[in-house]
Amino acid sequence: MDIRTLGAHDLELVCRHREEMFRDAGRSDDVLSPMTTHFREWVRPRLQDGSYFGFVMLDDGAPVAGIGLMLIEWPPHPEHPASDKRGYVLNVFVEPAYRKRGLARELMKLADDEFVRRGVGYAVLHATQKGRPLYQGLGWNGTTEMAKALAVPLNGEGGRDVP
Repeated sequence: MDIRTLGAHDLELVCRHREEMFRDAGRSDDVLSPMTTHFREWVRPRLQDGSYFGFVMLDDGAPVAGIGLMLIEWPPHPEHPASDKRGYVLNVFVEPAYRKRGLARELMKLADDEFVRRGVGYAVLHATQKGRPLYQGLGWNGTTEMAKALAVPLNGEGGRDVP
């Protein structure tokens, strides 16, 4: 298995992995199609400037697993009192035929090493039910984070005028 870093040329691969990850978690195509369209435009410049980075695992040149990483600005916090950044892990995906071989575990170890290399000592992710045991086995813990979906039209336009 070869491993390489993500590059701008991986745009469609990253988009496909993200969509398949959410499909595998039970999300429907009516949500995934617009999400992928908007994600593609969001991630394109970040892949180009390197603010979205990560790794791809290849079997005989074909991509079979990937992970996306970012550094996010965050105020100093008890978990990282002297740092204003967190590592963020997203889009961990392994092709179905390659699962249960330790590839996701290896990608997560690469992520840890990359964050440390960049001087970031605290990282977060949002786990699917299927991914949770893997992350827990690697020392990831639940946090006190809560979330709430707000009713904003898909076009992103709110209903309020701001002067």
